Amino acid sequence: MLTDAVRGNVGTMMVLAPSLTPTALTASTTTSETFTIPGLQTTDIAIVKFSGSQTAGVGIADSRVSALNTLNIIFSNSTAGTPTPAAGVYYVVVMRPNQQTLPTVMN
Repeated sequence: MLTDAVRGNVGTMMVLAPSLTPTALTASTTTSETFTIPGLQTTDIAIVKFSGSQTAGVGIADSRVSALNTLNIIFSNSTAGTPTPAAGVYYVVVMRPNQQTLPTVMN
């Protein structure tokens, strides 16, 4: 049986599909870029994946909600060049805990 009921301490979980256009990266480093996603809250947990083939040498190292309505993606560049991450649809899994003080262990 399929259900969209959330389990555990996640009050809301959604998958968003915004179209994003990142800018060029600095050689051999990680670069933080921000994008406006209406509705994001600073207590949300965000996981990001590109929907297609990413530019060679570019990876997504981390992601988070850095401010209200703001998604922060940290791109990694493993090349000596300045590639631009692929533009297009990025899948953003947003988890909103139903409590602000999260447990530190599983019960």
